[in-house]
Amino acid sequence: MKTTTIKNVSILDIPKIIDSQRRGNLCVIENKVLPYKVERVYYLFDVPSDASRGGHSHIACHEFLVAISGSFDVIVKDGKNTKTVTLNKPDKGLLIVDGIWRELDNFSSGAVCLVLASEKYNEEDYIREYASFLESK
Repeated sequence: MKTTTIKNVSILDIPKIIDSQRRGNLCVIENKVLPYKVERVYYLFDVPSDASRGGHSHIACHEFLVAISGSFDVIVKDGKNTKTVTLNKPDKGLLIVDGIWRELDNFSSGAVCLVLASEKYNEEDYIREYASFLESK
């Protein structure tokens, strides 16, 4: 695993097209927004406010998280440092590179978390135990 830190985790702006007739805005995520080709798209919804998601790291996969609706917190850890990022704007997303532990919690009512992943699902790419994650660092 590469030596990545939370400094490699970043908020990216999603290009927003503002409708001059006030019919609503449009965001577009194309190749130039992300530093990888999207291989998998999924989303989380109806997550109870007291529930937690994530709780893992990836060996190779990068993920881009967007709060399409509502808000939630993303806690990222690199084994030494921890940072909490609140996602609550559909025109901004959090790029999480490989080798970063992530936990999602504090979901608001109606929150939807869109995830654009660089890899197709592969259970062998996951590190699901925090102790194993620390050993990998």
